[in-house]
Amino acid sequence: MNVINITNLIKIYKQGDLEVKALSGINLDIANKEFTSIMGASGSGKSTMMNILGCLDHPTSGSYLLEETDVSQLRDDKLASIRNKKIGFVFQSFNLLPKLTAFENVELPMIYAGVSISARRRKAGEAMEKVGLTDRMKHRPNELSGGQRQRVAIARALVNDPSLLLADEPTGNLDTQSGEEIMTIFKSLNEDGVTIVMVTHEQDVAAHSKRIVTFKDGVIISDKPVALGIGGAGA
Repeated sequence: MNVINITNLIKIYKQGDLEVKALSGINLDIANKEFTSIMGASGSGKSTMMNILGCLDHPTSGSYLLEETDVSQLRDDKLASIRNKKIGFVFQSFNLLPKLTAFENVELPMIYAGVSISARRRKAGEAMEKVGLTDRMKHRPNELSGGQRQRVAIARALVNDPSLLLADEPTGNLDTQSGEEIMTIFKSLNEDGVTIVMVTHEQDVAAHSKRIVTFKDGVIISDKPVALGIGGAGA
């Protein structure tokens, strides 16, 4: 089964009398348990694509099916519910709340979802274990390294068992070693059955995924398995 089915997706931004077509008729399917990288230069449409995939923005036309539900024209309240239940987000800037401990940050999505205290604690602990941070649960973000903060963000993204994990430049604020450690976690999660879509402009980061989809000027110009396309699929 496909987690994502996108058909003839168009996104137009209006700036006064000017229309800017950010996406021009995108067709894209992503199967369950895939690990796909989206690449492209600035202005290629990859960030717009990520916002639509994450139900943070509406397409102008076309359809976006997330697990066979057409989310492309849903109201904002419905989209918010889908975001919380079906999509986990990992951002370049971590987006952790500074006054909360790592454990409390991981618990947060489950509080919004109405999960019981006992289930929250169990699932948050399991997620922290998956990212190797059981010894840092009581630390606040300013007491953690960049790599550790990103691990907390990954754990937070996992706790509601999302259908889709979206990662936007997840190694962008990390040194090379920390970035490699984060990508190792992503690969392990994918091997455990998590569907991942990652935006990155770094070829060596994209090489950790199984498929690279490259955007240019609002269209897909390349869509290749990593083993076959790594030499020529970059931005």
